[in-house]
Amino acid sequence: MIRLVIYLLVLGVVAFGIAWLADRPGAVAIDWQGWHIETSVLVAASGLLVLLAAAILLWTLIRVILRSPEMLAFSWRSRRRNRGFAAVTRGLIAVGSGDAIGARRAANDAERFLGREPLAQLLAAQAAQLSGDSASAEAAFRAMTEAPATRLLGLRGLHMEARRRGDAASALVAAEEAARHEPGLAWAADAVIEARCVKGDFAGALAMLEREASHGGLDRAAHRRRRAVLLAAQAQALELSEPAVAREKAVEATRLAPTLVPAAEVAGRLLGAAGDTRKAAKILETAYAATPHPGLADAYLHLRPGDAARERLKRVRTLTSRVPEHAESALTLARAAIDAQEFPVARTALAPLTAAPTQRACLLMAELEAAEAGDLGKAREWTARAVRALRDPAWVADGVVSEHWAPISPVTGKLDAFQWQLPPGVAATPLLENEAERAKAAIAAVLESRAQEAAATAAAASVIDAAPVPKPEAVAKPEPAPVPTPESASPPAKPQLVRAVPASVIAEPHRPDDPGPEPYPEDGTSAKRPTFGV
Repeated sequence: MIRLVIYLLVLGVVAFGIAWLADRPGAVAIDWQGWHIETSVLVAASGLLVLLAAAILLWTLIRVILRSPEMLAFSWRSRRRNRGFAAVTRGLIAVGSGDAIGARRAANDAERFLGREPLAQLLAAQAAQLSGDSASAEAAFRAMTEAPATRLLGLRGLHMEARRRGDAASALVAAEEAARHEPGLAWAADAVIEARCVKGDFAGALAMLEREASHGGLDRAAHRRRRAVLLAAQAQALELSEPAVAREKAVEATRLAPTLVPAAEVAGRLLGAAGDTRKAAKILETAYAATPHPGLADAYLHLRPGDAARERLKRVRTLTSRVPEHAESALTLARAAIDAQEFPVARTALAPLTAAPTQRACLLMAELEAAEAGDLGKAREWTARAVRALRDPAWVADGVVSEHWAPISPVTGKLDAFQWQLPPGVAATPLLENEAERAKAAIAAVLESRAQEAAATAAAASVIDAAPVPKPEAVAKPEPAPVPTPESASPPAKPQLVRAVPASVIAEPHRPDDPGPEPYPEDGTSAKRPTFGV
């Protein structure tokens, strides 16, 4: 529409000019080299226009003739370029559809028509990867690194090829080179951080993280979270060797991410060991309210190592009051109550979980049945149920279930990949080692106590039923017998024989707050060993 309007305007201007000249007649005379030309103004103007058009046409023809070789070359190059890009399009479609033969054929055409064009090189590398030719793919990526425009693309390709064949050193070299050229490049910075975390170089990983953030590769929230994760990992690594440095790192991590469970757990333990129990309790309570975790509960219970089990039970009520309806709070309260031998409290805490118990709930019930009443039948029943019970929450990253947290995923190397959650699709899993050992110890204590009583009873019965009288020369010199008391009706020699019967006795583990077996009296009589409700 606009073009039509412009055309009409130009046509109107020309018509107006012709009419203007026609209304104003005149004469034009030219005398040159003996030539005399005389005509009207309108004819002279028309002749001038024709002459101008002829000159333009002649110049165009001359220019076309002079530029024809260049125009032919340009047309040939343009045609080849168009065919090359058409081959690139076909090749990318073939790569996306998984057609290795078509991708290779298109890559050859693109290379023939386009030469070292970046898209042609990329298609050649992808076609080689699709067909499984790692050597050709690596050669294509290495050729890309020679040009500044495709250097980063080639380095990324070399990095991926090295990871695919398991060459961690070459992958790290490519990532470090890419990070040196472009510090804000996310994949390169992540690869360097992963490699340094695997080596335990958390200080180097933190330096790489700060460099990436300074070049705009991370936003503020992501930077704070990742820094907290690396500081927590560094604190865990230094907890035993340099506790003071580890405490500083863990506290800084909790300041950046208060709900990060590993950081709060390490900070709580180290602050408690340093005597700052108030700050440690605050950190643990904040993290536990967001993510109830057994590690946080254990650190909270042992803030003061010298406390008795009943004191820990009182303290755990403060922690579980943050999330009283959570299953972890019930398990934590039951654990502390069993340690303090407050069995009714433990049974009440575990009651809501017995309808659909998890592995930890089953093991705690087994320990409770063995410790409270010595009921081995129920204890073994709960232990058997634990084998097929639902799994408790665990650290999960990329499908890998772990009992312990790690800063990176063992599969992809992604930072901060582990999440505390129920393992997806996992029902029957190995028992939790800690709770299983406690349940086994409780059952073993009951069995040992009963075995000792049975051995004592059998030994006494064998002495009473022994009919033959030993010969005088075979009788050992009797030891002095203790003074009989009115409450004792057994013969004086009976305690001596009972004490000499057991050949080897396995010491049973002490219960929480148990001062241990009483010392033997000086008169030689055996001290009474504790029995656990049997």
